[in-house]
Amino acid sequence: MRTPLFLLVGFLLLAACMLLGRLFSNNYPGATSAATWIFVLLWLVISTANLWVGVAKAGYALSEEFPIFLLIFAVPTIAALILNWRVFQVSG
Repeated sequence: MRTPLFLLVGFLLLAACMLLGRLFSNNYPGATSAATWIFVLLWLVISTANLWVGVAKAGYALSEEFPIFLLIFAVPTIAALILNWRVFQVSG
């Protein structure tokens, strides 16, 4: 149940970062790209913290937890990169 919740949080954080990037894009043209990379770095830290909790606190093996980490990190990150590439760069 934690994996879908983390994915939801990832997409909500992505939406917040993209909204902030779009709001600042009138004064700073590179704001959407900066917001994308800030999201990716922030999401990497959050996903890694989740990996650490799964291994250190919940008792899962790294080999069990690493595929979940990849899923949690990769899905919102790929969505962010596609949004930045297709939507914001074309219209911005």
